Amino acid sequence: MYYWILLLSSVVIAAFSQILLKKSAKITYKAWMQEYLNPYVIIGYSMMIVSTVLTIFAYKGLEYKNGPIIESLGYILVMLLSCYFFSEKITKRKLLGNLLILIGIVVFYI
Repeated sequence: MYYWILLLSSVVIAAFSQILLKKSAKITYKAWMQEYLNPYVIIGYSMMIVSTVLTIFAYKGLEYKNGPIIESLGYILVMLLSCYFFSEKITKRKLLGNLLILIGIVVFYI
């Protein structure tokens, strides 16, 4: 159970880091260096490193086949977080794509 929590935490952290990086990408900076050295980017990439480390530790106690399946839930989480933080609309196309991901997870585990 501990390793599942690590992996799920990794997915959540990675999703939030993508939101921070997206927030940074929507800002226009005066200098090109500010595009890469701003708090959103630094914290976002730091969170990605933490996510990677958590994933490595999680794989110590999980079968490798479970990792990519759980990590694919990150796509669904990013869609929901983008809707919340950026007021992005959840289109039919996004719903279909995420539904296919969920169907793939279900089929894999059957």
